[in-house]
Amino acid sequence: MSNKILFATHNRNKAKEVNQILSNFKIITLEDIDFHDEIIEDGKSFKENAKIKVDAIREKYDGSIFADDSGLVIPALNNEPGIYSSRYAGTGKSEDNIAKVLKELKDKEDRYAYFVAVICLYHQGEYHFFEGKVEGEILHQVEGDGGFGYDPIFKPKEFKKSFAEISPEEKNSISHRGRAIKAMKSSIFEQN
Repeated sequence: MSNKILFATHNRNKAKEVNQILSNFKIITLEDIDFHDEIIEDGKSFKENAKIKVDAIREKYDGSIFADDSGLVIPALNNEPGIYSSRYAGTGKSEDNIAKVLKELKDKEDRYAYFVAVICLYHQGEYHFFEGKVEGEILHQVEGDGGFGYDPIFKPKEFKKSFAEISPEEKNSISHRGRAIKAMKSSIFEQN
């Protein structure tokens, strides 16, 4: 089996995380195959959106492809931002999304939240799905300048710091995406 896998993303931060976890594979991204079409993620779940991304690429790439869809889920906000995490505030900017979450939670005691990532892998003619989840809480303010997205306001239960304050290796050891990728790696690629 070739150790080259296409990760269906333009997000460099996600690609960096994946490369750290799948270091024994050659991970290529949409940039590497010159794919710049917009993929409309109109699914109703993380799983549907991940599969939509894979299907959009399958016509243009012959090989193993995986995509993830992930987001922050806050039960006290009716499970928002959920599948709309990257565009929650309407601007697509992390700082605006963070500001909206902090505003919405301002008067709420329950700050429990979790990140979820669902990976859809198309490999040897079959679809496979893997999920990872990390639980924690939303902080009252931004803490740390590492990471990306909601990392500065999310404190995983395994640490006393936000995702933005811990090392990439620490984050990958417990993150939702890290857990989903490790499940994919052990389930599929370590069997072949």
